[in-house]
Amino acid sequence: WVFFCLALSFPFFCLFLASNSEAQKKSNFKIQKTEAEWKSQLTDLQYYVMRKQGTERAFSSPYDKNFLQGTYVCAACETPLFSSDHKFNSGTGWPSFDREIKGNVSFSVDYNIGMARTEEHCSNCGGHLGHMFSDGPRKTTGKRHCINGASLKFIASNEWK
Repeated sequence: WVFFCLALSFPFFCLFLASNSEAQKKSNFKIQKTEAEWKSQLTDLQYYVMRKQGTERAFSSPYDKNFLQGTYVCAACETPLFSSDHKFNSGTGWPSFDREIKGNVSFSVDYNIGMARTEEHCSNCGGHLGHMFSDGPRKTTGKRHCINGASLKFIASNEWK
């Protein structure tokens, strides 16, 4: 009986830990804004994804099939996050990369669906980007950074500052 009660309470405990760590994480980012400031700067979809850890519908982002040369930057603060050199077609319906631009993406663990996943954030503003999985291209890193297109802005190589 005790084991049964513990087993049932474990997912709720994980959700509690995830909620608690979320508040702690947000205070560590360089760019700090109020929710009202984020709402005025971002579109409704960007706010939902980046500030509420939401997920856009699969196959809804034009960046999923964008293979032009350039850099994907944070939609909220324009920190460079991913290079088109490391983008691949995962077939999942979200832009996918086998590696991030080192130092510009932060990682944490979330339990929002009752299991541990590696969550990705912009290291500068804390905006939620997506999740990292270990089912990417074996010939490179083996990682798949599954990123919401709403969290990104694409800057073509010939437009880069």
